[in-house]
Amino acid sequence: MELKTPLYDAHIKYGGKMVPFAGYCLPVQYAGLVSEHNAVRNSAGIFDVSHMSEIFIEGEDALAFVNMVFSNDFTKMEQGRVRYAVMMNDKGGIVDDMVLYKESDEKFIVVGNGANREKDVNWIKSKQTGNVSVEDLSDNYAQMAIQGPKSREILAKLTNESQIPGKYYSFLHGTVAGKKAIISQTGYTGEHGYEIYVAPEAALEVWESFMDAGKEYGIVICGLGARDTLRLEASMPLYGHEMSDEITPLEAGLSFAVKMNKADFIGKEALEKIGDTGKCRVGIKVTGKGIAREENEILVDGKAVGFTTSGTHAPYLGYPVAMGYVQNEYSAVGTQIVINVRGRMVEAEIIDMPFYTKAK
Repeated sequence: MELKTPLYDAHIKYGGKMVPFAGYCLPVQYAGLVSEHNAVRNSAGIFDVSHMSEIFIEGEDALAFVNMVFSNDFTKMEQGRVRYAVMMNDKGGIVDDMVLYKESDEKFIVVGNGANREKDVNWIKSKQTGNVSVEDLSDNYAQMAIQGPKSREILAKLTNESQIPGKYYSFLHGTVAGKKAIISQTGYTGEHGYEIYVAPEAALEVWESFMDAGKEYGIVICGLGARDTLRLEASMPLYGHEMSDEITPLEAGLSFAVKMNKADFIGKEALEKIGDTGKCRVGIKVTGKGIAREENEILVDGKAVGFTTSGTHAPYLGYPVAMGYVQNEYSAVGTQIVINVRGRMVEAEIIDMPFYTKAK
């Protein structure tokens, strides 16, 4: 039986089409995927992301511990900043990707994929060492994300300007609609936006406050479908698609989050031994008739050279895109490829990522 998020009643009230996802009952869409997607690109959309995990790592050895478990370097990270990282297994594969909120050298909040919550908690606890506590406090938080060019104006109606994070990948403690909250500026849509963490019992009231505050800006409630097309249009990888226990972060194009020059960390030795695996993640534009999905074979001159990991029609761009892995010699922008979509050969080409970049 699927769990309900603290915002379940709001989804029913506003007509969300509910589906099982990550152990929860969540809305896949409301008015429609395309209209929700384009609302985020043009104005603002709000998402229930309460299924995401919040894992607290605390203690005098917390900094050393996160530097060992995660690929990025947190040594000189400022308090109040957020940093992207991956957890690797001993073979260099990706256990999961997460964002870490730094409260201090002795306290970090790890936010991860809801579908991997148990796996992530167990992995982190299995590596526990030193004076460190690891606690899964996911049930203590409801999380909503407001995304889009009008998100700041809407949030400003519900909190003091001084409590709105001014930098990308930063967070503050404050109040939203009078309720105690953690407010961060990150996002998974390619747009400007914020995440609001509140106590579960405050979630419905804060949600309704956003609906009221966003009315003049045309705020739209968005489901899982638009969340996926937005992240794909922005070329953001997703665990279970572009990332897995067998794919390394270097193959996935995540070398910016892997600091090989820091002291030892889990997966470092494996990456050094593996070196260049000969394949990499690429962006794809479908030029023929058809839409690529995951696990479609990629061919060049009849030779299999890779596979797709995600694909869809990009609602804002107006054409189909995909991501996938190919052998390095076929990864150059402009390379003409063919995708085997259920036995039908569809023409495509390798293009730059991200497919979409928000206006400055």
